[in-house]
Amino acid sequence: MSSLEKMRELLVEYQQDHILKFVDQLDENERESFLKQLKTIKFQEVNALFRKAKESITEDVEKVDARMQPVPADQFGSEKNADKEELMTYRSIGLEEISKGRVAVLLLAGGQGTRLGVNYPKGMYSVNLPSGKSLFQIQAERIRRVINLAKQETGRVGSVVWYIMTSGPTNATTKKFLEKNDYFGLNQDDVILFQQGLLPCFDFDGKLLLDEKNAVAMAPDGNGGIYRALSERHILDDMEQRGIKYVHAHSVDNILVKVADPVFLGYCVKKKAECGAKVVSKNSPNEAVGVVCKVDGKYQVVEYSEITEKTANLTDPSGKLVFSSGNICNHFFSTSFLQRVAKQHESELKLHVAKKKIPYVDRNGDHIKPSEPNGIKIEKFIFDVFQFTDKFVTWEVPRISEFSALKNPDSVGKDCPSTAKRDLLVLHKSYIEEAGGIVTEGVDVEISPLLSYAGEHIEQRVKGKRFEGTISLLSEEETLNCYSNGLKNGKA
Repeated sequence: MSSLEKMRELLVEYQQDHILKFVDQLDENERESFLKQLKTIKFQEVNALFRKAKESITEDVEKVDARMQPVPADQFGSEKNADKEELMTYRSIGLEEISKGRVAVLLLAGGQGTRLGVNYPKGMYSVNLPSGKSLFQIQAERIRRVINLAKQETGRVGSVVWYIMTSGPTNATTKKFLEKNDYFGLNQDDVILFQQGLLPCFDFDGKLLLDEKNAVAMAPDGNGGIYRALSERHILDDMEQRGIKYVHAHSVDNILVKVADPVFLGYCVKKKAECGAKVVSKNSPNEAVGVVCKVDGKYQVVEYSEITEKTANLTDPSGKLVFSSGNICNHFFSTSFLQRVAKQHESELKLHVAKKKIPYVDRNGDHIKPSEPNGIKIEKFIFDVFQFTDKFVTWEVPRISEFSALKNPDSVGKDCPSTAKRDLLVLHKSYIEEAGGIVTEGVDVEISPLLSYAGEHIEQRVKGKRFEGTISLLSEEETLNCYSNGLKNGKA
């Protein structure tokens, strides 16, 4: 029996044989490519996923007010409420772990910049800072800086492995971009790319959609697909071999993210947490952001649509919102916890289902771009593992210094390139002023991550100085490189 006949029998068993409708029209290479893809799809699991997804989209959104509780006070830390000595303790613990090579960064970078008007990975995007640096470069240089801070603190040269989860559409382009830029000074062996998984797209009856006559329509499985990918791509094995104990995971589109933040790491380590979440205080009761809390005694993120207005507006005696911990996709994990999730709990993750307009090949073989939703895409979310541990903590940070998302075009006026640029430059202005410098109104002064991670050690460069023109304050290394390049180009 040929491979095609075996596949046809399997598809008949799972009532998905319609996808072979055009197989006789394919040439040998197209048929081989199609069969190769089909062999990667677990059809029993796929059908079960649809049944589970169908149940979730037919249910009304349940209000969970009566079952919600805030994170207990002993598991809720806050930068604002911590004293200087406490923060220094956390920072020292974090830098110690970094110096021993026990820390990795897990970057969620599977998204394209489509909503920003570009057709390349979002991490390659530049918000037009004075330096012109992309998100990838900014974050890579923050890793380099924190390694240097750990060396200054401990005398040891540690390492932070940068695991970057890409997707099918972004993987090759991201790899080429990093190679072209020499990994922005990071050790190539410490930059590991791996792809998140894909899930088939369905019509509303559970039938798989064809993207081409020889290809099932597939979509990334969401940032919660990271747990399966860590296992299947052998990233957890790599972490174990390297002796990594702690992971800082975050999305690529937060321009203010403190990558491998030693304070956050130290807080989680000191609290003996398996899992932690950075949060920001909600701007208002109705801000459209998920809330980190407990439901039925388990930690989770509750979407704003699942809470009534009454509960959203609840305040404590001090006047602070009871449910104020806004989720910003910034997490801590122990590697032992990640191992347990991958082995025991990945299949239990909640499915998040979206009705979408999915291009497809119809029964006549024509490629259709629907004007209305015609099917569903299924995703898993990274935060849905909170429920699997009692050793969970949150760490509240100021939005002004840690969170500015890049999701929309400038025409939206919110979470866009202009606001991301503004927020970074406002933060850097505050660093300069705290160090005794003056920035003239309307002037943009950027601080290179290689010079300072969070405003430290810049007094010598800025104290008593007035900045009256747009500039990027560079590290000594960058200044030498600029001078060297200038000589090469006859400009110095």
